[in-house]
Amino acid sequence: MNFQELHESLRTELVRRIDSGLLTGTLLARQTGYRQAHMSNFLNRKRSLSLEGLDRVLAAQSLTIEQILPFDLDASAQPQAHSRDQVETIPVVHPWAALNDVRISDSSVIETLQVSASRLYSNRSRPSPSRAHWQRFLALQLDASLAAPMEPILPSGCIVVLDRHYNSLAPHSARQPTVYAVRNGSSLDLRYVALEKNSLILRPHSLNYPVQLIPLATNAAPSDHLLGRICMLISDL
Repeated sequence: MNFQELHESLRTELVRRIDSGLLTGTLLARQTGYRQAHMSNFLNRKRSLSLEGLDRVLAAQSLTIEQILPFDLDASAQPQAHSRDQVETIPVVHPWAALNDVRISDSSVIETLQVSASRLYSNRSRPSPSRAHWQRFLALQLDASLAAPMEPILPSGCIVVLDRHYNSLAPHSARQPTVYAVRNGSSLDLRYVALEKNSLILRPHSLNYPVQLIPLATNAAPSDHLLGRICMLISDL
């Protein structure tokens, strides 16, 4: 990726935040110390930022280079790290552990799965700064209450692998919607998620369940509620 492509990735993320109601051009100008016209020209592809300007915008929005890249930097830097024959052990845990445990302790493990490492790490990550140090992959076995709102795409009894380093509302794939594990009060829910003004919209797949709203507290970010992305479904072990 060259410098111009990096600019475009940052611009795309900023426009997404503006379109989602998380940011305005005026606020961005105030945060960075630039004139509003300067930021408007950048957002509308009429001018580029200097390297210092790029750093200022990233810092103002608590972004890292890794979060705006269209690929996993670690995976691209180590193309031979996960060969086809390598496997990774994934702990299957209760929802409360997925909600609260930064690292999964042995006492929280119900069972373990052996999963292809190359398949796991082919998933692009977009961790929020507060989640980057959390154990990345874990699995949940879905009981009827957890699975029902997302049936039939997530059937009861299946096991799903959760990527806790994907806490962004940016689509992971243009071909299919993203299913998130969401912190909803003290519970974990599985839903499609969108942002509308200052609320997260939780949409079930099944029409038998209602759409829910989670109002965002002042200074809260959507990533505070997004526990991760369902990146793998295992229905028959």
